[in-house]
Amino acid sequence: MASPVPISLPNGPRGRLTIPVLAFGGILMAVMQTVVVPLLPDLPRLTGASPGAVSWTVTATLLSGAVLTPVLGRAGDMYGKRRVLTGALALMTVGSVMCALSSDIGVLITARALQGAAASVVPLSISILRDELPPERRGSAVALMSSTVGIGAALGLPLAALVVQYADWHTMFWLTSALGAVGVTAVWWAVEESPVREPGRFDVLGALGLAAGLVCLLLAVSQGGQWGWTSPRITGLFAGAAVVLALWWWHQLRAVSPLVDLRLAVRPRVGLSHLAAVLTGFAFYANSLVTAQLVQAPKATGYGLQLSIVATGLCLLPGGVTMLLLSPVSARISAARGPRITLALGAAVIACGYALRIADSRDLWMIVLGATVVATGTTLAYSALPTLILRAVPAGQTASANGVNVLMRTIGQAVSSAAVAAVLVHHSSPVAGVPVPTLHGYLLAFAMAGAVALAACAAALSIPGDAASAGTRRAEDQARADRDQAAAGT
Repeated sequence: MASPVPISLPNGPRGRLTIPVLAFGGILMAVMQTVVVPLLPDLPRLTGASPGAVSWTVTATLLSGAVLTPVLGRAGDMYGKRRVLTGALALMTVGSVMCALSSDIGVLITARALQGAAASVVPLSISILRDELPPERRGSAVALMSSTVGIGAALGLPLAALVVQYADWHTMFWLTSALGAVGVTAVWWAVEESPVREPGRFDVLGALGLAAGLVCLLLAVSQGGQWGWTSPRITGLFAGAAVVLALWWWHQLRAVSPLVDLRLAVRPRVGLSHLAAVLTGFAFYANSLVTAQLVQAPKATGYGLQLSIVATGLCLLPGGVTMLLLSPVSARISAARGPRITLALGAAVIACGYALRIADSRDLWMIVLGATVVATGTTLAYSALPTLILRAVPAGQTASANGVNVLMRTIGQAVSSAAVAAVLVHHSSPVAGVPVPTLHGYLLAFAMAGAVALAACAAALSIPGDAASAGTRRAEDQARADRDQAAAGT
């Protein structure tokens, strides 16, 4: 196992731009994931495809991101984090170019699957920050990197809606292609390759097994509402996922260089952090899903505001700005009280946000306030999760361990999407002949998400002491001092 060797950021503009460049990559990844949302209602007409086929432009990104995040995280630990990060951004950019050049639904789905590789950008970047930053700068940088997911999502929706409303829809993908090319170039120029590596042979069988199991699981979760939860396809997918993942678990425990170190993952400090990630992902995602539908509901429902997609995106924008502004605050709380407390506090704030949503979901200002409070809690929770992982795993496994943690969030989001959809479909009434969710259905969705947030708070408080061991701190500090001294000598 490689020992942690933190290095100093290079002097000059490259060193000063490392953190902003990595944050730009994280924001760009989140933008890429959300830009297709405003297109979904019109894509059947624009591509000549069925609504079911069009939905795969979202599902393909979800599946490929879930599969590739832990795989690319492990590859980064073994072969170089900057190298793999650059490759992930390049795949994302290629996918965007393909979307810009074609209106064929098959090409679009393939391109969106390529863009799913960008889901690994945040865990790889966080691992780079651990390797390259001194401890006193690491917390705020990791918090900023974690918040880029929410910032990019909040920016992507109104940006895409504006482009779709006033220009040809391909223009949106040409714009993201240009931004992707800038991101690839900037990472290659400004980010130093990490010297921390985890030696061994890449577990190809483990990667294939994880991919097969996750595809079966997430496909069943995401398509259960459309195909029927008791249909042969869905039950077969769940059964296949159980068998494949059980075999994968058996293989991982016996592999010399496993894709995921399960013995490390089931330790309380790591395992409970992963559980909290699943629950927080569920609670966070319900906010975006429900808010967008609620404010666009027809006024004939008695509660709907009938806002446009552009106005809907602007309702979520304050939450993104809040995430950007609060990332340094979350780092200070973690430094003073520990990331376990920050995570618990964030989950509790998310629950408070849903309490506001239940109290009043008719007035626009209350809807925006409640959504922003949820975003505030998400900032605290998402900034604490990678810090917990960094303190609990060896330096040579930070990218893969954070990749698994991001995977847990993705699973939480997929389950949240299915659960919210089931609640809203069950509590619907016809408006002008079209089934529309009732206000009671939305309130039940808020209550469900708030309860899950409280469960995340309990899981966070159950995590054992999260301070890094004194031995690990001394080793990192000594390695950094030795490297700085060697650099000064040359």
